[in-house]
Amino acid sequence: MAYSKVEELPQDIKEQLPEHAQQIFFAAFNAAQSDGLSEDGAREIAWNSVRHKYTQTKDGKWDRKPEDTAQHNKAITTGGN
Repeated sequence: MAYSKVEELPQDIKEQLPEHAQQIFFAAFNAAQSDGLSEDGAREIAWNSVRHKYTQTKDGKWDRKPEDTAQHNKAITTGGN
C-alpha cells in the first residue's frame, strides 16, 4: 500500500527518523511499490535509501552523513589532428 503523504508513515518510522529521512523513506517506498515490489520489498528499498544518506548511532538516533564535497572533474583531452 503506497502512502499518499509522509504523515501516513507508520508511527515507529516517524518516531525513529528525522523529517528529511522520513521524506526519503516515503519517496523510495512509493517508487518501489509503483514498480511492483511487495510491501516487504518496498520497505527494504526504503530503508536502504535512508541508510544511503543517514547512519544510525549506537543509541538509535539517525544522523545525516556528511555530503561528499570532492569534485571529480577531469580535463578531457582528445587526440585531434
